[in-house]
Amino acid sequence: MSDTLVEPSEPDRAPTRSLSVTDSIRAAILSGTFEAGVRMHEVRLSEWLGVSRTPVRSALQTLASEGLLEYAPNRGYAVRKYLTSEIVDAYEIRAMLESLAARFAAERGLKEEERAAIERSLADGDALLAKGELTENDRISYGAINFAFHDTIHQAARCRMLGDMVRLCQSVPQSSHRNVVSFELLDVRRRHDDHHRIYDAIIMSEPHRAELLMREHVASVKTSLVRSITGRPAPLRRAPG
Repeated sequence: MSDTLVEPSEPDRAPTRSLSVTDSIRAAILSGTFEAGVRMHEVRLSEWLGVSRTPVRSALQTLASEGLLEYAPNRGYAVRKYLTSEIVDAYEIRAMLESLAARFAAERGLKEEERAAIERSLADGDALLAKGELTENDRISYGAINFAFHDTIHQAARCRMLGDMVRLCQSVPQSSHRNVVSFELLDVRRRHDDHHRIYDAIIMSEPHRAELLMREHVASVKTSLVRSITGRPAPLRRAPG
């Protein structure tokens, strides 16, 4: 574990004050400003963000509970490192679980409030992408949009066990719906188009199509993420037998 805090270069200075301290540090970690193993020094972070140490300390505790940071006595917090294989495994499992959730939602139908929540997330995503460019502030916004879409489908599946298992997969932070790591415009547009197609299949009561589309969607997110981390495509899984 490194004992230093990497000082962000001038263009990478803290996001605007419209973001909370937790959101700002989370976004910096996910964007790679703070690399795995780097120690998060309260004083330097408070200077970087222009706030007191109290909200920084609270933010570090929150991010540790999310799994983005790890704590060691007498050393403090550091950015947690996950093996690429762990991230790939989390996405592999998520693809199976979420595709099942989409199938259940198509079979069991959406409540009016669920339909409204998904349509709102689609409209918000459309508006965000209409700008033609994305900023670090937009990473937080899209994370909320992405979470609303997927979480509503989990609710519509009407299966508590399934929801619990999805949340377990998200204990790997890079696999969480809120944590958007790969944030290139074309990737985000492709993912959001997937959301539209998945929703269409659900409201048209096409469970097998919804299942297939969701599985391909999660798999494509995995590929984009691994490429952003390693510069290479995600490893292929050998079929059993």
